[in-house]
Amino acid sequence: MYVLSKVGTRQLIKWKEYRIYNRVMYNSGAGVFGHRPRVVNETDVPEDILIRRYEHCRAQHLINAYRTHGHLKATIDNVDYKNNTKHIKELNISRYGLTASDSVDLALLCGYNGKQPVKNLVDELEKLYCGPISYEFSYLETEAEREWFIERIESGSYKVDKERRVEIAKEMLHSQVWDKFVSIKFPAVKRYCGEGAESLLTFFSTLFRLTTADDVQHIIVAMAHRGKLNALSGLLKCPPVKIFHKFNGNPEFPDDSRAVCDIATHLSASSDIAVNGKTVRVSLINNPSHLECANPVSMGKTRSKQLQYKEGDYSNDGSSRMGDKFLNVQIHGDAAFTGQGVNQETLMLSRAPHFDIGGSVHVVVNNQVGFTQPADRGRSSHYVTDLAKSIAAPVIHVNGDYPELVVKATNIAFEYQRQFRKDVFIDYNCFRRLGHNELDDPTFTNPLLYKCINNRKTIPDLYADQLVKEGVLNDNDVNTIIEEYTQYLQQHYEAVGSYKPEVTYYQDQWSHMTAAPYAVETWDTGVDEGLLKTIGQASVRTPADFNIHTHLAKTHVKNRLAKLSDGSQLDWATAEALAFGSLLMEGRHVRLSGEDVGRGTFSHRHVMLVDQLTEGIYIPLNHIHKQQQGFLEVANSILSEEAVLGFEYGMAYDCPDNLIVWEAQFGDFYTGAQIIVDTYVASGEVKWVRSNGLVMLLPHGYDGAASEHSSCRIERFLQLTDSLEAAPDSENVCLHVVNPTTPAQYFHLLRRQVVRNYRKPLVVASPKILLRLADAVSPLSEFAPGTYFKPVIGDELAEPLKVKRIIFVCGKHYYELHKERVKTKVDDVAIIRVEALTPFPLQALQKELEKYPNARKFIWSQEEHRNMGAWSFIRPRFENLLGRKLVYAGRAEAATPAVGTSALHRPEVEHVLREPLYNIK
Repeated sequence: MYVLSKVGTRQLIKWKEYRIYNRVMYNSGAGVFGHRPRVVNETDVPEDILIRRYEHCRAQHLINAYRTHGHLKATIDNVDYKNNTKHIKELNISRYGLTASDSVDLALLCGYNGKQPVKNLVDELEKLYCGPISYEFSYLETEAEREWFIERIESGSYKVDKERRVEIAKEMLHSQVWDKFVSIKFPAVKRYCGEGAESLLTFFSTLFRLTTADDVQHIIVAMAHRGKLNALSGLLKCPPVKIFHKFNGNPEFPDDSRAVCDIATHLSASSDIAVNGKTVRVSLINNPSHLECANPVSMGKTRSKQLQYKEGDYSNDGSSRMGDKFLNVQIHGDAAFTGQGVNQETLMLSRAPHFDIGGSVHVVVNNQVGFTQPADRGRSSHYVTDLAKSIAAPVIHVNGDYPELVVKATNIAFEYQRQFRKDVFIDYNCFRRLGHNELDDPTFTNPLLYKCINNRKTIPDLYADQLVKEGVLNDNDVNTIIEEYTQYLQQHYEAVGSYKPEVTYYQDQWSHMTAAPYAVETWDTGVDEGLLKTIGQASVRTPADFNIHTHLAKTHVKNRLAKLSDGSQLDWATAEALAFGSLLMEGRHVRLSGEDVGRGTFSHRHVMLVDQLTEGIYIPLNHIHKQQQGFLEVANSILSEEAVLGFEYGMAYDCPDNLIVWEAQFGDFYTGAQIIVDTYVASGEVKWVRSNGLVMLLPHGYDGAASEHSSCRIERFLQLTDSLEAAPDSENVCLHVVNPTTPAQYFHLLRRQVVRNYRKPLVVASPKILLRLADAVSPLSEFAPGTYFKPVIGDELAEPLKVKRIIFVCGKHYYELHKERVKTKVDDVAIIRVEALTPFPLQALQKELEKYPNARKFIWSQEEHRNMGAWSFIRPRFENLLGRKLVYAGRAEAATPAVGTSALHRPEVEHVLREPLYNIK
């Protein structure tokens, strides 16, 4: 029974932390490289608080109703043109058996004391929860989080002093001046202005103060178009002359950059922001017009920073947390956030092992209309931020007309992220004064909304008027701020003619890198055989007390050790392990990401072993040698392609020194990430001079698996490349696309990816059947020093002078043709393997063709359909560069990659084997 005498002044919540080391389940892990068990926050609610809540349970229910539903009554919409009456039945005091005159203990609210009438309690609750700032937190997973929010809302003090208020006014007036200035000087340019969202800058400037005070070193930002140029020119130290130069149609990079450039609202920036004697680095990454796909990229870049500086999950002793020094911030558009699936995928990564970055701070710029689409037609949820509830992330709704409340929202969001290292959202309610862009007329489709917008004052003017009224500023101060910034912009405008773009690439961690050469290069990627044997043996070695799966012990482990001992028949998985291990021993980290990559979709890899009794994880390659400096991170991902590939691109975007590999479960699964491939992987370097060494492994091969799991759509990657049809290629093509046929070739490809002093994305049509094909093996000698990747593999069986026909082939199809040739004793045919498609291996092919002076027929044979595969890419290059007219041999045109029954598949296989060997003479 509760004792009333124990009721006293409300105490602050007592926090305690514990680590869940005792849990060794597969999904949580006992701790492996790149993943440590999370710190869990718990709370002990003081007994006096529990007593008070019990004794005043009816009033407590009312308070809980406001904490849960108060946001529905809040005045967060600053363009409430529909003027809907908000009657929230849950806030009716009669529902709780109370009347306005009843006396209650106001100490039920954190930071309050004394007996008061219910009416006074309701007045306080209305101010706290139903004004121009409101909150959603009642669904948070732990009592600790919910109680934390109650304290911050009800007793938190976020006073804005006079000096800061002047700074806020100046920031917003500068933003307004910028938009007016640009609208006059560049009336035909789409700039996606910040008009109607000027107090978004208050979020940024407040965040900079908070991060420097908390010793955050680096903020990585993904931001959509809306107000981006205002932030760049106003807070992120991007010289206005650079933007004006761009608006005039000039490139943002020097002439020798090789860049085709991008639009101004896709610009990036990296600046050191100094606040109160401390500095924080702010990096705004490039974004394409598919705005939200920048979010996982920014997360990947953040995680890469955490890897480089051994933060949190990468720390040696677990003394730091993810996010201690590196903070991710995502600025979303309202319609895009609710409408684009990449956001759900990205949120689901937020606390997944090996993707956790310690929580992101999100701001949804809520324009209340998407292009021309009203909010009620642009989503099925009440709020634009309701997706946040899928990961139990709190939401702070704030009316953009109140920049000082934006300060409060930013403070609470930042403090929550620091305390719990989870995602948190600010629903920033604003408007678009000029529609989707400056050349658009929004009244066509939203007349009443824009009648309201056009009849109201701007946010900067409202705030300046308030400060003038309160005596903080006077009219002369406001005019001076406007005039001085206008003059500043005019000076930059006049400097456009003499402006020379600065070099912003191959700096910092990329300073030892360069652009790929306009040449064809061969890199020695071989490794000492003794070291390779050591690595191979270590790749299947486990501790004495580790309970390995009996089947793996009998097959995977014993087979690898036997093959290493013999040294003549190393398979695909062994070659990969040797490549990974050799890089680890050189001090480079390797990250392998994708669905089920630890085991491998085809149960061939097993770089991650699971104890059969405890489900503890063991990664043998991280225990090659006690002094190794590089480690393998096995990131078994969620069932996602777009967000995960974007994340991995971000990892490689940040640092060139590690090998970042993403593997699709099946090759065609990459199509779920087509936006990332098109806008980042293929074109990121030529648009933004941002090199990237990401490796994409795409299992490919026609094995009777029907449409969805046969083809990686290699034709699409070839179409994306800037490979030349009528002139020799160099290493500088935008994508390197390969279809290797031997384990040694794969080994060299992986090593070459980080041995070279430049970076290019690598697309590998990787094998399925070849993983275990007896013929698809390599001797250890092909991994030794002096060996390298061969873009073309000649025919060692054919007698050159007898050859009348040459069949060119790519990938696994070689083994089937070769087997048929041997079986039928065809001796006038040579089969040449084209291992690299881009850069197109002109010199290597010329060298092979010289061996066969009597060849008169040249055939391209593929297992893909004629309108797919490499045929359309290969044909013009053979004709234009090699002077050889190719004959096609393969499947006919089709609308789908493969048939769905064995009855249809078998005749097709016979056709693609027989046609090039017998039917073409």
